[in-house]
Amino acid sequence: MKKKTHSKVASKSPAKKKQKPATEAPASNLPRIGLEADYEAIVKPENTIHALNPNLPAVLSTPSMIGMMEHATVVAIIHELPEGTISVGTRIEVDHLKAVGPGAKVISHAKLVKYEGRFLVFDVEARSGEYVIGRGRVFRAIVHPQTHGEKAKARVQS
Repeated sequence: MKKKTHSKVASKSPAKKKQKPATEAPASNLPRIGLEADYEAIVKPENTIHALNPNLPAVLSTPSMIGMMEHATVVAIIHELPEGTISVGTRIEVDHLKAVGPGAKVISHAKLVKYEGRFLVFDVEARSGEYVIGRGRVFRAIVHPQTHGEKAKARVQS
């Protein structure tokens, strides 16, 4: 697989604090609006819905396509994240438009288009040849991995 790149989370605000418009970065050290990247992959049999259920056809699964799109979002901003942070997916709004099978080359494209509060909003599209196979939006948040992991661990129910 090949990739091609072009190119402190604020804590919750009190209700009274005025937020910046959604098209501006909340802080100057965060990734710039307009960053974009492509992620290219070949569909493997394990990326198909057939791998999950042999009664289904061997076509790219929606979760696999979304994973490719999310990877493009990560590649787009990785070099502009504040030191010591990572980004995590928080919301997905994607339509899966066309089916492709094993061996198909899929190129996922992501572009950081705005901020909504603490969330980064990406327009995403996946193509295979001349076909747009999916498009939509992916939302991410910037977090500190240790704090993020500790919070997740604290939520584990015995």
